[in-house]
Amino acid sequence: MQDRKPPIVLLAAVLAGLSMAGPFSIDTYLPAFPAIAREFGLTPFEVQQTMAIYLASFAVMTLFHGTLSDSFGRRPVILANLVLFIVATLGCSAAQSFGQLLAFRALQGISAGAGIVVGRAIIRDTFEGFAAQRLLSLVTMIFGIAPAIAPVIGGWIQSAHGWRSIFVFLACYGALLLAVCSLRLPETLPRAARQPFAPAPLAAGYLKLGSSAPLLLLSFATGLNWAGGFLYVASAPAIIYNLLGLATTQFAVLFVPGISGIMIGAWVSGRSAGRVSARRTVNLAYAVMFGAAAASLAYHLLAPPAIPWTIVPFMVYGFGMALAMPSIVLLALDLFPAQRGLTASLQGFIQTACAAFTAGVVAPLAAGSGETLALAMLALVTAGWLAWAGYGRTATKGCEHAGA
Repeated sequence: MQDRKPPIVLLAAVLAGLSMAGPFSIDTYLPAFPAIAREFGLTPFEVQQTMAIYLASFAVMTLFHGTLSDSFGRRPVILANLVLFIVATLGCSAAQSFGQLLAFRALQGISAGAGIVVGRAIIRDTFEGFAAQRLLSLVTMIFGIAPAIAPVIGGWIQSAHGWRSIFVFLACYGALLLAVCSLRLPETLPRAARQPFAPAPLAAGYLKLGSSAPLLLLSFATGLNWAGGFLYVASAPAIIYNLLGLATTQFAVLFVPGISGIMIGAWVSGRSAGRVSARRTVNLAYAVMFGAAAASLAYHLLAPPAIPWTIVPFMVYGFGMALAMPSIVLLALDLFPAQRGLTASLQGFIQTACAAFTAGVVAPLAAGSGETLALAMLALVTAGWLAWAGYGRTATKGCEHAGA
């Protein structure tokens, strides 16, 4: 039986807490990059791969979180992945070699994405239309706290107790989530609506979704927009230590403004739901993102990295990214109402794959200077806009065929 619909604020807080596991696992250990490199004798590029492998495994598993929740229910999938997350995180804290650290980071990535993917499906199970957009925007606003405070907490822990203690902190956070979800997370998918889990139907489902040009274009629009902002997250150690010459405890200089922009953008998106069309909202968001990337490039072509001019474009870009995301995500989920879990998984895979490519390839190449970072951001948002424009053309053609 489907549980009674929970209060929207409570549900938003629980889902946001689950979503925070992902950014906490990325951002909290950023200040420890130099310490990890010293302990295991690594190059900066090799340390960067601890993030890339986490994101790659995160991306692959997002293909299964949604469909598993479509088959076994939302609650069991989230609770099982929280247990796995705790085990993997404790493994990271105890790693005795770089290979072990990579293996446990991969396991951590496998488990950390369940909250984001299944959370989107829970929202769509529980609310419709503008109410769903408002809830997703509220989740995004609360979720935005994590990337802002995570590197600050990580810097404090690193300075006081070393990098291994950062992963102990993350394991404690996972244990807290497990307790809260055990008590307060509702099951929103009734048994009658569940689908059997089998490899053949799963492959057929992904083949069906993967052949949908509108879905792929919307998913790449979200993923590339996200990658444009995530570039600065993945490059944070280089920005803080090398470009700006700051200390371990000063990551807030980058993250607090950046995440503030995301939270404000999410708030504006929620307020505009039902008042401004999704298409107009997204077009406005792209104008903001383009403006931020272009302004950053212009500044860094003329002057060296400095506060606040290196930081402000990241903040403005985050505003535009968060303004666009709920509208694009919901447009994609509504393409296949009977397979929202599967759709959310494919969306999550593409978004995280874009982030993994950015962390493992783009960031190491672009983090050497302010102008290359700005140029890479501009290239990523341009690619995202091309995907959005392509979706607009396919939607227009679909309407024309329907009218004919």
